[in-house]
Amino acid sequence: MQIREAAAEDWPRIWPFWHRIVAAGETYTWDRDTSEEAARSLWMSPAKRVYVVEDEAGTVVASAFVTPNYGGPAARIANAGFMVDPDHAGRGFGRALAEHVLAAAGADGYRGMVFNAVVETNPALKLWLSLGFTILGTVPEAFDHPRHGPVGLHVMYRALP
Repeated sequence: MQIREAAAEDWPRIWPFWHRIVAAGETYTWDRDTSEEAARSLWMSPAKRVYVVEDEAGTVVASAFVTPNYGGPAARIANAGFMVDPDHAGRGFGRALAEHVLAAAGADGYRGMVFNAVVETNPALKLWLSLGFTILGTVPEAFDHPRHGPVGLHVMYRALP
Protein backbone atom coordinates (compact mmCIF):
# COMPACT_ATOMS: atom_id res chain seq x y z
CA MET A 1 0.00 0.00 0.00
CA GLN A 2 1.10 3.56 -0.65
CA ILE A 3 -0.11 6.62 1.28
CA ARG A 4 0.53 9.94 -0.40
CA GLU A 5 -0.83 13.44 -0.72
CA ALA A 6 -3.73 13.59 -3.14
CA ALA A 7 -3.55 15.40 -6.44
CA ALA A 8 -6.49 17.05 -8.22
CA GLU A 9 -6.63 14.14 -10.65
CA ASP A 10 -7.33 11.73 -7.77
CA TRP A 11 -10.84 13.14 -7.24
CA PRO A 12 -12.52 10.92 -9.89
CA ARG A 13 -11.13 7.91 -7.98
CA ILE A 14 -12.31 9.23 -4.60
CA TRP A 15 -15.78 10.35 -5.67
CA PRO A 16 -17.35 6.88 -6.20
CA PHE A 17 -16.74 5.72 -2.63
CA TRP A 18 -17.23 9.23 -1.19
CA HIS A 19 -20.67 9.33 -2.81
CA ARG A 20 -21.53 5.80 -1.72
CA ILE A 21 -20.59 6.48 1.92
CA VAL A 22 -22.38 9.84 2.20
CA ALA A 23 -25.46 8.61 0.32
CA ALA A 24 -25.78 5.73 2.81
CA GLY A 25 -26.36 8.34 5.52
CA GLU A 26 -24.80 6.28 8.32
CA THR A 27 -21.54 8.01 9.22
CA TYR A 28 -21.35 11.59 7.91
CA THR A 29 -23.46 14.63 8.69
CA TRP A 30 -23.32 15.85 5.09
CA ASP A 31 -26.44 15.89 2.95
CA ARG A 32 -27.00 12.46 1.43
CA ASP A 33 -27.71 14.13 -1.93
CA THR A 34 -24.48 16.16 -2.03
CA SER A 35 -23.56 16.85 -5.65
CA GLU A 36 -20.18 15.83 -7.00
CA GLU A 37 -19.20 19.49 -7.36
CA ALA A 38 -20.12 20.27 -3.75
CA ALA A 39 -18.42 17.08 -2.53
CA ARG A 40 -15.20 17.97 -4.32
CA SER A 41 -15.28 21.41 -2.74
CA LEU A 42 -15.88 19.89 0.72
CA TRP A 43 -13.16 17.24 0.47
CA MET A 44 -10.52 18.77 -1.81
CA SER A 45 -10.62 22.38 -0.57
CA PRO A 46 -7.28 24.18 -0.87
CA ALA A 47 -7.46 24.81 2.90
CA LYS A 48 -7.20 21.05 3.46
CA ARG A 49 -4.28 18.69 3.17
CA VAL A 50 -5.72 15.60 1.45
CA TYR A 51 -4.27 12.09 1.39
CA VAL A 52 -5.07 8.91 -0.51
CA VAL A 53 -4.22 5.26 -0.01
CA GLU A 54 -3.46 3.14 -3.04
CA ASP A 55 -3.47 -0.64 -2.80
CA GLU A 56 -0.90 -2.85 -4.51
CA ALA A 57 -2.80 -2.55 -7.81
CA GLY A 58 -2.76 1.26 -7.69
CA THR A 59 -6.47 1.55 -6.82
CA VAL A 60 -7.39 4.45 -4.53
CA VAL A 61 -9.06 2.68 -1.61
CA ALA A 62 -9.19 5.41 1.03
CA SER A 63 -8.80 9.13 1.53
CA ALA A 64 -8.52 11.62 4.36
CA PHE A 65 -8.17 15.35 4.86
CA VAL A 66 -6.66 17.48 7.62
CA THR A 67 -7.53 21.12 8.21
CA PRO A 68 -7.54 23.53 11.13
CA ASN A 69 -10.68 23.01 13.21
CA TYR A 70 -10.62 26.57 14.49
CA GLY A 71 -9.01 29.79 13.36
CA GLY A 72 -6.71 32.41 14.83
CA PRO A 73 -5.03 31.50 18.11
CA ALA A 74 -6.72 28.06 18.10
CA ALA A 75 -5.59 27.09 14.58
CA ARG A 76 -3.17 24.48 15.95
CA ILE A 77 -6.06 22.09 16.65
CA ALA A 78 -6.75 19.96 13.60
CA ASN A 79 -9.90 18.41 12.25
CA ALA A 80 -9.92 15.50 9.85
CA GLY A 81 -12.22 13.34 7.79
CA PHE A 82 -11.56 9.75 6.75
CA MET A 83 -13.20 7.44 4.24
CA VAL A 84 -12.35 3.89 3.23
CA ASP A 85 -14.01 2.39 0.17
CA PRO A 86 -16.52 -0.10 1.65
CA ASP A 87 -15.32 -2.70 -0.86
CA HIS A 88 -11.87 -2.52 0.77
CA ALA A 89 -12.87 -2.21 4.44
CA GLY A 90 -11.36 -4.46 7.08
CA ARG A 91 -7.95 -4.74 5.41
CA GLY A 92 -6.03 -2.23 7.54
CA PHE A 93 -6.18 0.68 5.11
CA GLY A 94 -8.10 2.90 7.55
CA ARG A 95 -5.72 2.27 10.45
CA ALA A 96 -2.64 2.85 8.28
CA LEU A 97 -4.12 6.07 6.91
CA ALA A 98 -5.12 7.27 10.38
CA GLU A 99 -1.64 6.61 11.79
CA HIS A 100 -0.08 8.41 8.80
CA VAL A 101 -2.40 11.42 9.10
CA LEU A 102 -1.92 11.73 12.87
CA ALA A 103 1.88 11.69 12.44
CA ALA A 104 1.73 14.19 9.57
CA ALA A 105 -0.57 16.53 11.52
CA GLY A 106 1.82 16.45 14.48
CA ALA A 107 4.77 17.13 12.17
CA ASP A 108 2.82 20.06 10.67
CA GLY A 109 2.62 21.64 14.13
CA TYR A 110 -0.90 20.71 15.19
CA ARG A 111 -1.13 20.15 18.95
CA GLY A 112 -4.27 18.07 18.87
CA MET A 113 -7.04 16.71 16.68
CA VAL A 114 -10.76 16.99 17.28
CA PHE A 115 -13.63 15.19 15.60
CA ASN A 116 -16.80 17.25 15.91
CA ALA A 117 -19.40 14.62 15.04
CA VAL A 118 -18.59 10.90 15.23
CA VAL A 119 -21.83 8.96 14.89
CA GLU A 120 -21.98 6.69 17.93
CA THR A 121 -22.84 3.66 15.76
CA ASN A 122 -19.92 4.28 13.36
CA PRO A 123 -17.73 1.14 13.18
CA ALA A 124 -14.66 3.44 13.03
CA LEU A 125 -15.33 4.48 16.64
CA LYS A 126 -13.31 1.45 17.83
CA LEU A 127 -10.38 2.58 15.68
CA TRP A 128 -10.42 6.13 17.07
CA LEU A 129 -10.54 4.88 20.66
CA SER A 130 -7.67 2.44 19.99
CA LEU A 131 -5.61 5.33 18.58
CA GLY A 132 -5.97 7.34 21.79
CA PHE A 133 -8.97 9.55 21.06
CA THR A 134 -11.29 10.20 23.98
CA ILE A 135 -14.96 11.08 23.90
CA LEU A 136 -15.32 14.57 25.34
CA GLY A 137 -19.08 14.54 25.15
CA THR A 138 -22.07 13.31 23.21
CA VAL A 139 -24.91 15.26 21.68
CA PRO A 140 -27.80 12.84 22.27
CA GLU A 141 -30.10 11.84 19.42
CA ALA A 142 -28.50 14.43 17.11
CA PHE A 143 -28.17 12.15 14.07
CA ASP A 144 -31.04 10.48 12.24
CA HIS A 145 -29.54 7.12 11.34
CA PRO A 146 -31.41 5.31 8.55
CA ARG A 147 -31.41 1.97 10.44
CA HIS A 148 -31.03 2.86 14.12
CA GLY A 149 -33.13 6.01 14.31
CA PRO A 150 -31.88 8.96 16.38
CA VAL A 151 -28.37 8.31 17.73
CA GLY A 152 -25.77 10.48 19.41
CA LEU A 153 -22.84 12.36 17.93
CA HIS A 154 -19.56 12.15 19.86
CA VAL A 155 -17.07 14.98 20.09
CA MET A 156 -13.64 13.30 20.27
CA TYR A 157 -10.12 14.59 20.94
CA ARG A 158 -6.54 13.41 20.94
CA ALA A 159 -3.36 15.35 21.73
CA LEU A 160 -0.61 15.13 19.11
CA PRO A 161 3.10 14.85 19.92
